Amino acid sequence: MNIIADQLHPYMAFVSPTGNGIFQQDNAPCHKARIVLEWFEEHTDEFHLISWPPNSADLNPMEHIWDVMERQLGAQTPPCPNISTLRDRCLDIYCNLSPVMYQKLVASMPRRVAAVLKAKGGTTRY
Repeated sequence: MNIIADQLHPYMAFVSPTGNGIFQQDNAPCHKARIVLEWFEEHTDEFHLISWPPNSADLNPMEHIWDVMERQLGAQTPPCPNISTLRDRCLDIYCNLSPVMYQKLVASMPRRVAAVLKAKGGTTRY
């Protein structure tokens, strides 16, 4: 249980300083483990947990943000010499992403949902 707290609390403090965070995770087996679900049950005052279908990158705009971040990180030289530098670079990239990109991703959600419904849960162009 400490692994969850050690990893999630610092992240949520960055994203949601008020402590009223929304945490989205897919239904991967490691995310649905009893111990993980129990931890979230005990911390409902801090996090609202949203379940998400597995393998649903087309419904998760964050996957596209990760892609942009990965490309920007890969273009930087020299490579990160340690985990601390990697963390700092990732935070810098994330904090400086264009608000227009976020707006476009949010605006694309109705099209994404329609595409998933049309594909009956199958692969989409997203």
